[in-house]
Amino acid sequence: MAEFVHVPVLLQEVVDSFDLKSGDWFLDATVGGGGHAKALLKKFPQIKKYIAIDQDAEAIAAAKENLADFTQVEYKNINYSEAPDELNSHKFGGILADIGVSSYQVDTAERGFSFQKDGPLDMRMNTENPISAAEIINNYSQEELANIIYKYGEEKNSRRIAAAIVASRKKQKIVTTFQLKQIIESATGKNAVSAVQRTFQAIRIYVNNELGALQEFIGKAFNLLRKGGRLAIITFHSLEDRIVKQAFSSLCQGCICPPSFPVCVCGHKPEGKLLTKKPIIASEKELAQNKRSASAKLRVIEKL
Repeated sequence: MAEFVHVPVLLQEVVDSFDLKSGDWFLDATVGGGGHAKALLKKFPQIKKYIAIDQDAEAIAAAKENLADFTQVEYKNINYSEAPDELNSHKFGGILADIGVSSYQVDTAERGFSFQKDGPLDMRMNTENPISAAEIINNYSQEELANIIYKYGEEKNSRRIAAAIVASRKKQKIVTTFQLKQIIESATGKNAVSAVQRTFQAIRIYVNNELGALQEFIGKAFNLLRKGGRLAIITFHSLEDRIVKQAFSSLCQGCICPPSFPVCVCGHKPEGKLLTKKPIIASEKELAQNKRSASAKLRVIEKL
């Protein structure tokens, strides 16, 4: 098994996003290998309890090793969307969610996330999940596959790719990443590189219910914050960022009465203050050191 190595993106920007007080609880909803966690715990030793969550058991094991010096860390091996329901008896000074696949998951062929490494067609962040990418590719109808590829990958050749998958699996079961990659390439020709990327993204998002988990998480996580507490979310593609942007905007929206009303009668007050009018992106220095940071976007909201 490969060593769990994950380079945290926007590290300094994440640390600078929080203003934690003595006795605060902090929720790291996607701890990964603990890179952001270590920097936050060093910057804010006054954190009373640091809840570290990840649905990947290998990530939890790596985080425990990386954060062994910090006794205030408590680990939970669950999906981050489940965390608010488990922790709703506490108020948090800060919450961080780094959404998406980790470097370790991508680089480990056996996990089946990467089209650049041949491995079993898996893509499960939680390996206990009964539905893998292979199950979807080999059993879903052509229409279902096309819809998944189009909705979650925004791939214009989704129907052509789905048809090629169905035709291929009639001859031989599709069980490896390279098999799927070759099928997509044969179906899309000159557009193969982007089509492969988008199709793999789409299948991964569907397997792990990534967008559903994110939508469920945001509102519940915001409710866990104390007054002045902050929620920071890092996304890696437009579908995720759009969800965060819209949710944060809604939480920051004030009076919704028509302009013709002389006074507010709706009683609606903004719940949050947006601290990032535009998403924070990686610096040129970080981009040179970690090309995977190129698509990262950080948005931060504070509870009023």
